Amino acid sequence: MKFKHAMAGVVVLLMSSLAQANVTSTPWGKTEDGKAVQIFTISDHDLEVRITTFGARVVSIEAPDRSGKMADVVLGYDNVAQYESDTSTYFGSIVGRYGNRIAKGEFSIDGKTFHVPLNNNGNALHGGPAGFSTKVWSAKEIPDGVEMSLVSPDGDMGFPGTLTVHVRYTVAGHSLRINYSATTTKPTVVNLTNHSYFNLAGDGKGNILQDVLMIPADRYTPVDATQIPTGELAPVAGTPFDFLKPTAIGARIDDDNQQLKIGGGYDHNWVLNATGDGLHLAAKVYDPASGRTLTVTTTQPGVQFYSGNFLDGTKTGKYGVAYQKYAGFCLETQHFPDSPNQPKFPSTLLRPGQTMHSETVFTFGVRP
Repeated sequence: MKFKHAMAGVVVLLMSSLAQANVTSTPWGKTEDGKAVQIFTISDHDLEVRITTFGARVVSIEAPDRSGKMADVVLGYDNVAQYESDTSTYFGSIVGRYGNRIAKGEFSIDGKTFHVPLNNNGNALHGGPAGFSTKVWSAKEIPDGVEMSLVSPDGDMGFPGTLTVHVRYTVAGHSLRINYSATTTKPTVVNLTNHSYFNLAGDGKGNILQDVLMIPADRYTPVDATQIPTGELAPVAGTPFDFLKPTAIGARIDDDNQQLKIGGGYDHNWVLNATGDGLHLAAKVYDPASGRTLTVTTTQPGVQFYSGNFLDGTKTGKYGVAYQKYAGFCLETQHFPDSPNQPKFPSTLLRPGQTMHSETVFTFGVRP
């Protein structure tokens, strides 16, 4: 798969990216079982991003508002212990082997059935209870960023094949770029994504219901009562899932709609209107209060928009603020949920000799 670079604002981005980003690392404590954890800081004139080896996760992103004031725009914690004790939010992490849900934790490859431990309403979510978000990844500095690597052994959480994964985080200009690759020793399924929660007003600064969202998707994948896709690619037209025109996240989130009731808000996969193998638009978000914007481009066919419905005030973040419902939103670029059991969905099958590649770019900007 060939990658193309987004061209919006190319003159500004080119000028900003002439200087190489500064990359530093420091020890960041240990896990409960004594594994050492590092944190990397990647910074240039426009962004400062911190990435930890625990879960290969984004801990913070500092971005300017319309007046140039910097603020951290992702949710998260101050230390490894808090991340390790939180088994439900996946703040900032790389989730896998299979991001999102697999129905009943079962799938078949070449006539053989595999089982993933259940951890979400009778289904397997984000690779099972000991998925990639719970692992300490190895790391090395690369130009403008850091490469995180993980070897998942054959049988890990029930998945076949030894899977070797590399995730590269780089910063240039106004953008955080994430490149994923994976190889396997046996036929397997893989669906990797980043699970950052964004609040463009700043971490802990109220909810995201006023943010204006656009998703270029004519269709989405409705789900059953356990949030497994029904297999239908349903039109968004005439539903609260129509974000073809920029619309406030909270404008229709309380509508009398069965899909919204199932998820307690938005927690669905949108089928992106995209052609070709390169980067295409997945979403745009604008926060009227700060003027910050977020543009997401990806090589993936779908994006899971999650409006933070299951945050309930029991988690307190980096700035001492309890995360209430809708404190942040996620835009998880991905293949579709339960694809191994949905033959009409794009395939997530990876065989020996193949390499899975994908790329997602989060670009920050401002509006008056």
